[in-house]
Amino acid sequence: MTDFASESNRKAFAEALKKVQARLPITGKNRIGGKLVGTSKTFESVNPCDPKQVIGRFPSGTVADAHKAIDAAAKAFPAWSGLAPSERVAAILRISAILRRRKHEFSAMMVLEESKSWAEADGDTAEAIDFCEFYARDAERLAEPQPLTPYPGEQNELEYLPVGVCAVIPPWNFPLAILTGMTTAALVSGNTVVLKPSSDAAGIATMFVEACEESGLPDGVLNMVMGGGSTVGNALVESPKTRLIAFTGSREVGVEISEKAGKVLPGQLWIKRAILEMGGKDFILVDETADLEDAANGVVAAAFGFQGQKCSACSRLIVHQKVHKPLLAKVVAKTKALSVGDVRDPKNTVGAVINAGAQKKILDYVAIGKKEGRIVAGGKAGPKSGYFVMPTVVDGIKPHHRLAQEEIFGPVLAVLPVKSFEEGIRVANGTQYGLTGSLYSRDRKRLERGKRELYVGNLYLNRKCTGAFVGVHPFGGFNMSGTDSKAGGREYLYLFTQAKAISEKL
Repeated sequence: MTDFASESNRKAFAEALKKVQARLPITGKNRIGGKLVGTSKTFESVNPCDPKQVIGRFPSGTVADAHKAIDAAAKAFPAWSGLAPSERVAAILRISAILRRRKHEFSAMMVLEESKSWAEADGDTAEAIDFCEFYARDAERLAEPQPLTPYPGEQNELEYLPVGVCAVIPPWNFPLAILTGMTTAALVSGNTVVLKPSSDAAGIATMFVEACEESGLPDGVLNMVMGGGSTVGNALVESPKTRLIAFTGSREVGVEISEKAGKVLPGQLWIKRAILEMGGKDFILVDETADLEDAANGVVAAAFGFQGQKCSACSRLIVHQKVHKPLLAKVVAKTKALSVGDVRDPKNTVGAVINAGAQKKILDYVAIGKKEGRIVAGGKAGPKSGYFVMPTVVDGIKPHHRLAQEEIFGPVLAVLPVKSFEEGIRVANGTQYGLTGSLYSRDRKRLERGKRELYVGNLYLNRKCTGAFVGVHPFGGFNMSGTDSKAGGREYLYLFTQAKAISEKL
């Protein structure tokens, strides 16, 4: 992570911002079998803080483009999968080295295209590098002889083989980290990829694919087709030639992908795998013994970091009624102190939400919050220059209210007072999701109960519910939060491979 307290680091990042802005607007192209491919129809990606600034113009891919990319990936698969694992590892480490050398430029693009603050963008790029390094090292582990129980008279082996063509469909909110993680996990395992990035993150996706090309990936190993989910996305999911779909996004789209992936089509020789991460309604539970200053800092950081546009963001503060008022006062004061504005200026830590549709949806939830509870901070749009929503805190929300049940994906925090620790656990577990959660308490017995009873894929004790590090906090959730794939964990590459046992009689 970059220390922006250092003047030299601030200067280097500012220079990277200038360099990337000078490149705009980008003229993007799809990548199919090593060739740059345009289309007659294009779309624009813009700066959410300043929509007049066009990041680039990109091709609206078609179903035919998707099928060509799948065919190119299938053609490249035998040679790529046949390489020694060490050669694929070396390729991913070359990508990592490029990201590391140009770290500030990738981060600067996310400041511009996604409205990420300097620190949030830097963390995104750092995570992308970590994914490359972690999965490359883990692929080396899988390539080693695997431990099996010895059996007299036989020589036994277990190999992990790639599965085939993978469709990778990443989100816009971690446009480099998640895209890089899913793509490099597939590639280092020996699979070939068709990447369909979010249209709101086409610029950063283009930079990533350029880095992969610079690293020397063979033609057809990584293909990219930009365009709509209903066209390109569906074509990738429904093709009988696609072996696996790796997706991060909304519950609705994830469930639809799961249903379509489960259908066996004519000519399809396998049951498709679907690796799905589908969001959350995450909580921070604070009991009456907690350090309230520490809890308030964690709540505000988790609720409003990157404008609450994280699947792990805290959208529910569940607090014991004995400390409800003092904790709420601290949270409100810290929320109001946040600097909202164009994140090209490092003084601003809260930027715009991703687009006009998101802004409208979030403000509609704010209107619901005014009816269900009491607005104690924010509650309105921000600067008129972009798609801003002021960080909003809504007190007095009940567990059955929409603000306590529905994923908003924006800077809106619902506060739910509870009468007991037991009620707090029930409320925390009382949604269809199960991704992240935090418990703040000084009571050791309650912390142990939280470990057992709070039903989420990533539980944090006395710290915020965002900020999972690759290799440290394997990430993925329960219930409608997805298939609990545990990205950044030692189990993740198993999802992209199939195990083959070989036994020879001696």
